[in-house]
Amino acid sequence: MSPLLEVNNLQKHFPVRGGLLNRIVSDFRAVDDVSFALREGKTLGLVGESGSGKTTIGKCILRLLEPTAGQILYDGADITHLKQRDLRRLRGEIQMIYQAPAASLNGRMTVGGIIGEPLWIHEGLKGDVARERVLELMNVVGLKEEHYYRYPHEFSGGQQQRIGIARALAVQPRLIVLDEPTSALDVSVQAQILNLLQDLQDQFDLTYLFISHDLGVVRYMCDEVALLYLGKIVEVAETEVIFEAPKHPYTQALISAIPEPDPDMQREEIILRGELSSSPLMHRGGGCPFAPRCHAEKLATCETVLPSLVEVERQHQVACHLHPPISIAEVH
Repeated sequence: MSPLLEVNNLQKHFPVRGGLLNRIVSDFRAVDDVSFALREGKTLGLVGESGSGKTTIGKCILRLLEPTAGQILYDGADITHLKQRDLRRLRGEIQMIYQAPAASLNGRMTVGGIIGEPLWIHEGLKGDVARERVLELMNVVGLKEEHYYRYPHEFSGGQQQRIGIARALAVQPRLIVLDEPTSALDVSVQAQILNLLQDLQDQFDLTYLFISHDLGVVRYMCDEVALLYLGKIVEVAETEVIFEAPKHPYTQALISAIPEPDPDMQREEIILRGELSSSPLMHRGGGCPFAPRCHAEKLATCETVLPSLVEVERQHQVACHLHPPISIAEVH
């Protein structure tokens, strides 16, 4: 079965200006040659530190940002360079739920107006017909009819996120990009929203691209995980494979930092040297971008050759010189 979403060699560069004349002197490679596929009805987690390019990838998929290079296929069709008038249908099929629910809602509109706006834009619905649809959506996400005429500031963070989820569902999407949907919420509320998202996925056969830095949440929500470092994917595998047998040194360090609730099963935490900002943000391919912070015993090629993302086990890809690709015979 073909994937619902396929991203091939995606790049997004931002100009860096400097000098007295404020000219473009270089570029910042926020996303650099990223490829992955997402099957319908599944959840793929994009994980990485702040600045790794996670949100930029999501915005490129929705065409909120124009990709510098690469290809984005949705349901087999190339949407990378769609004209604005052709994007309207796409907006109905791909939606986004944002990290800060309060900031993503129009404070001057009521809940009914916020959820009903997509129905008017995409389907021309208004009046009693639109109201009935909105009330159905509110019920689905756990909001009450009495909330219809209230404003976003009257709700808690968890309720505001429910409003955002209902708005996304209004146009019956197939794919939803979830950009850190619970990171701004209290821990007790996070579980409620995550359970709601899982129930909605089962009920409406939704496909999720789940962007997060919280590995605990990713393990709970995702079928597959892709680890990002400085705009590049360094490891991709099924969720349990990533957590039970991580291969890339960066993945190993992130996994080791997860708190272990069982005091008899404490693992040694791997401390990464330096900060993300001290690494080569404008990396030009002169070696592995993770090499300056890597805790593993490095090879000579780590400093000189950029590693490719290759399959080191069946359905397990890693970009690291320490893990050579499996042979064709092993693949078959």
